[in-house]
Amino acid sequence: MGIFGLFNKQKKETLDQGLEKTKQSVFSKLTRAIAGKSKVDDEVLDNLEEVLITSDVGVDTTLKIIRRIEERVAKDKYVSTSELNGILRDEIAFLLTENNTGDNDNWELPSDHSPYVILVVGVNGVGKTTTIGKLAYQFKNAGKKVFLGAADTFRAAAVEQICIWGERVGVTVIKQQMGSDPASVAFDTLQSAKANGADVVIIDTAGRLHNKVGLMNELKKIKDVMKKVLPQAPDEVMLVLDGSTGQNAFEQAKQFAAVTQITSLAITKLDGTAKGGVVIGISDQLKVPVKYIGLGEKMEDLQLFNKREFVDSLFKTND
Repeated sequence: MGIFGLFNKQKKETLDQGLEKTKQSVFSKLTRAIAGKSKVDDEVLDNLEEVLITSDVGVDTTLKIIRRIEERVAKDKYVSTSELNGILRDEIAFLLTENNTGDNDNWELPSDHSPYVILVVGVNGVGKTTTIGKLAYQFKNAGKKVFLGAADTFRAAAVEQICIWGERVGVTVIKQQMGSDPASVAFDTLQSAKANGADVVIIDTAGRLHNKVGLMNELKKIKDVMKKVLPQAPDEVMLVLDGSTGQNAFEQAKQFAAVTQITSLAITKLDGTAKGGVVIGISDQLKVPVKYIGLGEKMEDLQLFNKREFVDSLFKTND
């Protein structure tokens, strides 16, 4: 096996292990839902609806999936319960495709401009700064020159943490004094990154949802200031969510989407929870693609999201 084949195998194993709790939960519920049934009927569909909702897929997304399965059953006249696993796999993959979630296989960036700028938002405690550090590691590992901006200036711990990650990964961190204007930090970061030929810039921000107007104004100011240095910036506004919080992650996503335009999602801590279904629901409800998922503590355990691999792992049977 070549080195790239080995990396892909390790990535798939990490994904399978990271989704194991969710998979076991879904399959045990699914098994109970179809017990004693040979075909998909109204009772099976009612039970399936409960399985998906209790797996944190979310009510609206669950109803959409159930409707599609009902249409398929009506069209095919007879669908056996043994086919249900494959049908679910198809419908979930199709939903993710509708939300522009692609099959990301490498850490390449657009070639028409640089640096590529990622503005990161999310409440404290979801793994935001850790995700930034792991992203920096992955991009650097892919041969990119990375700059980090410590624009969460309201928490000394946030600035300190991102500096520790910068040292650990070996990338440049731009910071100012505690309490500095976050937009000023973003401006300095982009100017320095541009002057030094950086490929990618990742900027941390404060996640204070208790004051939505303040947060909205702050993010708008950061974006406006960025454009003075790089007119296309930011290329991506990434929302980091803690997958283990299930429906709470839904609420956070909706609140952030109300104050700024989210263009990508990073969903963390999936390895320690049975609530991996939240990946499907949040992407569907926000119409925003999932781009990164966190599956463990190691730096390489932050993966590019690949919908095909995700669905395969979630519905993979243990022979």
